[in-house]
Amino acid sequence: MCGIIGYVGSRPCQRLLLEGLRRLEYRGYDSAGIAWREGEVTRCIRAVGNLDSLEAALVRTADGTYASATATQPLSAGIGHTRWATHGGVTERNAHPHADLSGRFRIVLNGIIENHLELRDRLAADLVTLRSDTDAEVVAHLIALYYSGSLADAVRRSLEDLEGHYALVAMCEDEPDTLVGVRRECPLVVGLGSGEQFVASSISAFLTHTREVAVLKDEEIAVMRPDVVEVFDVSGLPHRPVSTEVEWDDDRCEKDGFETFMLKEIHEQGAAVRETLSQWRGSVDREGSGVLAPDRLRDIKRIIVVACGTSYHAGLAGRNALEQWARIPVDVEVASEFRYREPIIENGTLVLGISQSGETADTLAAMRLAKTQGAAVVAVTNAPASQATRESDAVLFTRAGLEIGVAATKTFVAQVVLLYELALRIAGANGARSEATLSDLRSALEDLPAMIDRVVASVDEPVRGLAERLALSPFFLYLGRLSGLPVALEGALKLKEISYVPTDAYAAGEMKHGPIALLGRETPVVCVATDRRVLPKLLSNVSEVRARGAQVLAIASDGCKEIAEHAEHVIYIPSTDPLLQVVLAVVPLQLFAYHLARARGLNVDQPRNLAKTVTVE
Repeated sequence: MCGIIGYVGSRPCQRLLLEGLRRLEYRGYDSAGIAWREGEVTRCIRAVGNLDSLEAALVRTADGTYASATATQPLSAGIGHTRWATHGGVTERNAHPHADLSGRFRIVLNGIIENHLELRDRLAADLVTLRSDTDAEVVAHLIALYYSGSLADAVRRSLEDLEGHYALVAMCEDEPDTLVGVRRECPLVVGLGSGEQFVASSISAFLTHTREVAVLKDEEIAVMRPDVVEVFDVSGLPHRPVSTEVEWDDDRCEKDGFETFMLKEIHEQGAAVRETLSQWRGSVDREGSGVLAPDRLRDIKRIIVVACGTSYHAGLAGRNALEQWARIPVDVEVASEFRYREPIIENGTLVLGISQSGETADTLAAMRLAKTQGAAVVAVTNAPASQATRESDAVLFTRAGLEIGVAATKTFVAQVVLLYELALRIAGANGARSEATLSDLRSALEDLPAMIDRVVASVDEPVRGLAERLALSPFFLYLGRLSGLPVALEGALKLKEISYVPTDAYAAGEMKHGPIALLGRETPVVCVATDRRVLPKLLSNVSEVRARGAQVLAIASDGCKEIAEHAEHVIYIPSTDPLLQVVLAVVPLQLFAYHLARARGLNVDQPRNLAKTVTVE
């Protein structure tokens, strides 16, 4: 979810690289760096923190001005990166761009190299000295190992050794007029200019300089020189780059062509889950000490989740997995209530504080209270260097990238998946489930990103039609059972947040204890019918709803024919483990809220009275 920019041409490139990185800041990062060709050498500047720190470091390199920033030169080439740490801490030593030992090769990389430990061992056997903990430096050394006069060939040969998903751009001192870029499941686009070329993880990085764009396909290799761009497949066969003229304005471009940030972020959910799973498998699973070490997890007797809003709903979904898979009792608490109670926290209690921003005031206060009573506290957040990360004993990071829309979407699914991974880790530590069962669940988790992408693509149009048809409804009721309840709660919250339509959500078994009095012919009822363990009970509730004249919109798993007999409208999602279906079932409800709000002419990115981060009580 980080940002990549590259340039080759005759203009001094430091300013171009910095401008491009600033247009990519929304993707999220904790450090940054640029490398550029200056005369006969390649220079590199890295900095921890935001781009102001990088710019200040760059200015210091030339007595208050950018190095070579005003000089006319026949060639300028450079690469830049905003980095979000996944391997190694947030230090200048670990900040990208990375180089091989001799400094001849520089790369920027976005994504995860899943087999980098194996490659490290191989490089060490060849007496290569690695200077950082990152997976990116491994790639630079690998390219150097294969280099024999062609940077493009060295990159292509390196791809055979790399496992994971990534986009990278490489440069080499021996070929000062060349950049080589390649992608595998991470975005990378080429900007075609006159006597100059750009490459970036988003069109927004270079839109002010060129509107002619070539989008690379997976495992296509782009070789960029000032006057030409060549594209090859992994076997070395040339492809003709397919270019298109972009007509977006700058605001539209930052949204990557989507009409709003919220819609863009809904479409990014598969990538957010993929990134979150990869960073967990790549780093957290190697935790050897601290509260997340296997011997500490084995001793957990109880878990308390403290959170607010969408994060609270993620906690409810996580509770189901933690109890079912790890057999640990879990309480999920509204943080603003927990902080003012006198909670009982026994020995062996782990407290999870979930906050997308890491700055939510009530959640931070609840975490502090838990610490004063001796609990181990773990933050679950999307924000490195946030207050939650500083005040907790350990941190579990979601890798959703910066979420600009106020209504949380991709951060929710990333939180849920991370809690599922934690449940599997605890189950493995305490022996609550067999290794075969855990392996099956991990495999099913790996399938989720592609499933999410499929759901987004398949349900958008039918959901839009339903939302436009029901846009003037005065009230909605959402119902769910077991794993469907967190989905119902989150779906109802999305509708309230951005459409301002009164909406309530209940456990379906509670319907007759009050909410049924609200039902009438003008009341749409949304049912989450994805958990077959309680499907007969839910169908009974749906029958009662229809007897009151309300129309039913159901979210159901593929192959569930029974629901079609009880609902006017059914949106189907792929079938998988009932707990995992939370992250699939929520997608149609996000889109439903989105399209209904748009049909009512509302600003979905900035709903009234709401803020992205609630830093006061």
